[in-house]
Amino acid sequence: MASLSNRKVAILTEEGFEQVELTSPKQALELAGATVHVISPKSGTIKAWDKTNWGITISVDKQLSEVSPDDYDALVLPGGVLNPDKLRQNKDAIAFASAFLDEGKPVAAICHGPQLLIETGLIKGRRLTSYPSLQTDLKNAGADWVDQEVVVDNGLVTSRRPDDLEAFNRKTIEEIGEGVHHEA
Repeated sequence: MASLSNRKVAILTEEGFEQVELTSPKQALELAGATVHVISPKSGTIKAWDKTNWGITISVDKQLSEVSPDDYDALVLPGGVLNPDKLRQNKDAIAFASAFLDEGKPVAAICHGPQLLIETGLIKGRRLTSYPSLQTDLKNAGADWVDQEVVVDNGLVTSRRPDDLEAFNRKTIEEIGEGVHHEA
């Protein structure tokens, strides 16, 4: 397992993220040695969605307006239905995610998380997966959508649902360990 002791990872999220899709990657990254910040347009705390109801409340480490993509080596986008729907309407969140894709930094998005990537306009020709309900949106954005547990395309890691978290976390750590990916 790659040691991520010198890596800083941003988890960009809003209220209504799917609880385990944030807590599981965050724990796996921290165990691998990474510094992980929960970043949100909101300050203070935000609430998770846990399958069918509101879940835990977590602290926001940094407000989106206080950080730069240059501060981080990688980006993680948890799912949940409410969270990406709010983020995709936030121009600062779109710009933040775009910078990681632009620079070839690792981006990991699970479930509904890839919804934000559509707004970047940078997924045309990229191979990825997501929660099945997003496949038409992602295909319309030019992505090559596949139904697999985890898909890696030049540092872009995507998975479908919480059941895929073990594979998602493993590949995310691997890609962050490899660092920046430059297009051939």
